[in-house]
Amino acid sequence: MSKYDRVIEKVFFENYVEGAAKVGFSREELAQSCNDLGMSRIKNLGDIPYTYRFRKELPQSIKEKCPSHSEWIIIGKGIGFYEFRLASPGKIQPSTNRQRIKVPDATPEIVKRYAPGTDEQALLTKVRYNRLIDLFSSLTCYSVQNHLRTTIPNVGQIEIDEIYLGMNKRGTHFVIPCQAKSPGDQFGIVQIMQDIEFCNFKYPNEICKPIALQFLSTNDVAILELIVEERNDIFHLSVVDEHHYKLVSKDEITDDEIKLMSQLDA
Repeated sequence: MSKYDRVIEKVFFENYVEGAAKVGFSREELAQSCNDLGMSRIKNLGDIPYTYRFRKELPQSIKEKCPSHSEWIIIGKGIGFYEFRLASPGKIQPSTNRQRIKVPDATPEIVKRYAPGTDEQALLTKVRYNRLIDLFSSLTCYSVQNHLRTTIPNVGQIEIDEIYLGMNKRGTHFVIPCQAKSPGDQFGIVQIMQDIEFCNFKYPNEICKPIALQFLSTNDVAILELIVEERNDIFHLSVVDEHHYKLVSKDEITDDEIKLMSQLDA
């Protein structure tokens, strides 16, 4: 068992009450657990909860304290404070049976040459040049912030890959926080909850539409609108809408395909 596993396990069971759906702890408790376990002090204590929020599975002993069909997540409760909470599910992936909507690829050739691949930056770039957020949301959208890292009250530090502001034909304003993932990764409920909390804090009068983006291949993009609801002290992650797009050259869209789509949209 790693150092991080031993520390997080000790903190959890020192605060856990049988049947609880919430287990709070602080950064000071992480430090005290290091001392109690006789290990050298971990310099960046905040990296311990961060690791289990976004990168690593919790120890099996903690997982066993979950009700069926749920899992523990860790959320921020302010600077230096955290909480284990139950989620169902805690992660989600794009579906595998969606039609791929063909979109003429507007990515500049020079960008394709020097920013190839399927990493998160390449994904955000192609989505931006091809206005896929506009297509997906049926809004006119504008990117206003990339790779935001900030701190918000009652949560702590957060990160958002990209933020769009949008407007519909009636003049209603929307804020659209986006999380981008490489192929095969999952979208975590903690990230979506952070996006929503940020929008509630920074854009209280706009409608928040959290978006998840993922490459399915070099030119295939899945876009999901997600929502988080709390019922009986358990957070639930759900898909509001999902579409898959295929970036192609103009010659790859036939007249028959255009006619068929026109009939379906009539």
